[in-house]
Amino acid sequence: MTKETAIKLNNKMQICTHWDEVREKWYFSIVDMVGVLSDSIVQQVYWRKLKQRLLEEGNETVTNCHGLKIQAADGKMRLTDVADYEQLFRLI
Repeated sequence: MTKETAIKLNNKMQICTHWDEVREKWYFSIVDMVGVLSDSIVQQVYWRKLKQRLLEEGNETVTNCHGLKIQAADGKMRLTDVADYEQLFRLI
């Protein structure tokens, strides 16, 4: 298995990822990461509210989290906020 095809799994759910060959970085779905870290049932709502609060506080980390179409668990390409390792650690 290569780093381009590796799948990141948590005990409960899959974390949608994208490998950027140009930058040689993994990008992770923030909504999936929020679900893993918070055990939230509705991860999208949790992330939306957290993002709103961080923006109100002037947190620049959220500004650097861009939307990217990545393959979701259902196989469809969906637009979602993504972050690399560095951005994820800042959010945590």
